[in-house]
Amino acid sequence: MSISFKQARFVTSAFELSQLLPDSGAEVAFAGRSNAGKSSAINCLTRQKNLCKTSKTPGRTQLINFFELDPERRLVDLPGYGFAKVSKKMRNHWDQVLSSFLLERAALKGLVIVVDIRRGITDLDRALIDMIGHSLPLHILLTKSDKLSRSAISKAVAAAESQLIAPDQSVSTLSVVNRQGLEQLEQKCREWLVIE
Repeated sequence: MSISFKQARFVTSAFELSQLLPDSGAEVAFAGRSNAGKSSAINCLTRQKNLCKTSKTPGRTQLINFFELDPERRLVDLPGYGFAKVSKKMRNHWDQVLSSFLLERAALKGLVIVVDIRRGITDLDRALIDMIGHSLPLHILLTKSDKLSRSAISKAVAAAESQLIAPDQSVSTLSVVNRQGLEQLEQKCREWLVIE
C-alpha cells in the first residue's frame, strides 16, 4: 500500500495524555527546538502550505497535534522545546507529557528531531537523544540547508552523525526552499509507517 503524505489532515490536539488519540496504528513524531523549522518541515513533507501553523515567534506549537494520513497512520507535531517565555509550570507539564508520549506510546514508530543546520545539535537536542536512547528509531533532520555551502553541509552532517548512539539512528538534510532532501525524509517516514 502506498502512503500519501499529501492527504494529511489535522485531526486533533492534545494538552494532556488523556486527550491523545487511541494508541493504535503507526505514528511518526516530529520534535525540535522552537524555530528549528519543524512545522515547515511537516508542511514540506505533506506539500501543504498551512497544515502546520508556522510562525516567526518561537514556541507556537504548544499542543501535541495529530495529522491523519489514513485511518491507520499519522504524523504527530510535538511542542517546540527550549523556548524561554514558557512558565516553569508549563515546561514541567510538557516534560512529563512528552516523555510519557515518547517512551510509552506503542503506535509511535519513529521520531524525527528537527535541528537548524546552522546551530547543530544543541544540549536540548542531545538530552532528547539520550532520553530516547535505544527505545525508538530516531532521525536527525538538519533543516535550512540552503543557507550553507556544500562543504559546510557535509561538515554539519558529519558532526550530527558523530552524536548518534544507536544503529537505528540516522541523519539527513532538508531545504524547504528547494525541497532538497525531501525524498530521504519521505523514505524514512514511509519505512516507519509500514504496518506489518
